[in-house]
Amino acid sequence: MIAELSGTVLSVRATTAVIDVGGVGMLVQSTPGTLAELHAGQHARLHTHLVVREDSLTLYAFAQASERDTFEALQGVQGVGPRLALAMLAVHSPSSLAHAVAEGDRKALEQVPGIGAKVAARLLLELGGRLSLPEASAPSSTSADARGQVEEALVALGWNAKAAAKAVEAATDGPVAEAEVPATLKRALQAMGGTRG
Repeated sequence: MIAELSGTVLSVRATTAVIDVGGVGMLVQSTPGTLAELHAGQHARLHTHLVVREDSLTLYAFAQASERDTFEALQGVQGVGPRLALAMLAVHSPSSLAHAVAEGDRKALEQVPGIGAKVAARLLLELGGRLSLPEASAPSSTSADARGQVEEALVALGWNAKAAAKAVEAATDGPVAEAEVPATLKRALQAMGGTRG
């Protein structure tokens, strides 16, 4: 298992990045939050999880170990694969997911596209006690506008960047606060309907 990688960022795209590790370009899938911190030419150390399938090897990378640990815990729930786990981390931070599970907040989980009442109930049942609450986490005030996070979440779910930007424009008339990301994402998805670019 590849648990961590360290190297130079070669490129960053909407849902992936390529990291040069000892002369080998490692393609990693990641969350909008982690990808936003990566820039070509910089050195990066990422916490990773390798998903092995019969026809593919996919490496998922995260800026924080807590994200990687949450990603792994989510996949332990029946019906939750890597793509849905990544979508959950695009909408919620590990701490907000832990709070939602601890408080039995099914509605918070259902804000993630692809999670209905049944899967949300299963998540609450199976994740109880498996997600650790941070001892003291100060709310982040570094990002005044999280519109880009919503757009990148839409791209990660299969829409093209132009359609995603248009949908976010239709879903909000001003800056998007971090706490409003789930609701804005939901409105953007409703605006887009079922058509993917």
